[in-house]
Amino acid sequence: MSKKINNFSALITLVTVFFFWGFIAASNGVFIPFCKDYFSLNQFQSQLIDSAFYGAYYIGGFFLFMYSSYHKKDLINNWGYKKSIIYGLLISVIGALLMIPAINIGSFELILLALFILASGFCLQQTSANPFTISLGPKETGSHRLNFAGGINSLGTTIGPIVLSLLLFGGIHSSKTDIYNINLLYLFVAILFILIAIFLHYSKNLPNTVANSQVANTSKTNKLFITLTFSILIFTILSLNNNIKNSDYLSTITLILMLFFILYIISKPLFIKNKNLQNWGAMKYPQLILGMIAIFCYVGVEVTIQSNLGALLKTSEFGNISESKNSHFIAMYWGSLMIGRWLGAITIFNPSKLFKNILFVIIPYIAFMIVLFFIDLRGSEIDSLKLFSICILIQILGFLLGKEQPIKTLLIFSILAIIAMLYGIFTTGIVSIYAFLSGGLFCSIMWPCIFSLSIAGLKNYTSQGSSFLIMMILGGAVIPPLQGKIADIWSIHNSYIITVFCFLYIVFFAIKIKSVLKHQGINYEIKLN
Repeated sequence: MSKKINNFSALITLVTVFFFWGFIAASNGVFIPFCKDYFSLNQFQSQLIDSAFYGAYYIGGFFLFMYSSYHKKDLINNWGYKKSIIYGLLISVIGALLMIPAINIGSFELILLALFILASGFCLQQTSANPFTISLGPKETGSHRLNFAGGINSLGTTIGPIVLSLLLFGGIHSSKTDIYNINLLYLFVAILFILIAIFLHYSKNLPNTVANSQVANTSKTNKLFITLTFSILIFTILSLNNNIKNSDYLSTITLILMLFFILYIISKPLFIKNKNLQNWGAMKYPQLILGMIAIFCYVGVEVTIQSNLGALLKTSEFGNISESKNSHFIAMYWGSLMIGRWLGAITIFNPSKLFKNILFVIIPYIAFMIVLFFIDLRGSEIDSLKLFSICILIQILGFLLGKEQPIKTLLIFSILAIIAMLYGIFTTGIVSIYAFLSGGLFCSIMWPCIFSLSIAGLKNYTSQGSSFLIMMILGGAVIPPLQGKIADIWSIHNSYIITVFCFLYIVFFAIKIKSVLKHQGINYEIKLN
């Protein structure tokens, strides 16, 4: 019993960092449309904020892997999970402090660099914190602990856009913008990260756990990631150069080619016979490769829905809503992720069957009211969001149909997401906005489900596999600018077709992963309780 209590107190301590990842990442949803107007950017250029932020996860993960590979030492395992999180926090402090001169100078390029450094620290934190969270209890309930941590993360994503909007625009009726107020935010973030690092360092509830991680010969995986990294850099330079020359179609083709090349390189080990999979490390496991692509698509679609939402809301079909008045929709999108993750985290408290069923209905609406409370606190009107409760009911029904089985739940939610995106694309107005916002509801449980399914059965390669999955946050750097370029050529509304393709792959993953794990004797269709 004491072990369970200690584990739970350790979990509570750990999830504090999840909150601040969400707070900063979600703030980009308000920051992107603001920078678009402030720096006179097109939609593609504005999405480079996401490219800098989420691209750091890939680059950071790449260097971690290469270091571990060539030194035959898993760096995170050598440091321990807790110390790795602390080091990541300190790196993020540097990025947060750099944002202050970047904003004062008014340099968009320096802002991108600061966000890159900030997110590099997040990469180290998340690479450690996700497997750490799973390790704090039975593997069968690992997805529920990630859901709980994700729920706290989503509380940050709900508050982040509102706070940034207040700093940028003041009250809801204020037309004055002041970019310099962001200095206060990032100074506060830097100080807070330092305090959290100190708190974690002295926390006795959170031991410096290490994984039984194997660092074997991964020469073939090394070559794969080196090829992939240089290819990404070349394609990125070409797309930026084409954009400078105002060659929209050529730049779009370059981005599409980069997307397909990334997916081709990652999936390459799937087409190699088992006997030839030596020296591939964790990538010899098909569930990991399938999961890497699924994480790529999931993060890409989750980020791109909200990153392009500001531009969508400014169109006449969606009410000509300006940046100073759209934070309630951005907050509601991220809040919908919180709603779903709170729903998915109920099982972690092991309630009785009757009480659990009651909580499945009550908790999402409590979370919904909390989101509305913060939106109302900012001064935004909430009447236009009240009917979103119908979308929440659909999510609850989907979760109940999933019966707490990660594969089945993932399949149901990805299908519902496709329906929502198609409805949003073919309609306009408030109901269409609801459809796009509900993408957050259906994305909510995808990360923990995909992550836990992808590292199932990896044994000594779990730490390495986890770092590969974190690297696939790269999707958040590739999909949004691609949608931005499609929007520049076609229209911002029709550009949301890219979300359908992302969710289609997740449907494929949910169908395929069951047979892959079953072939290895892993049954993930058991009820998680």
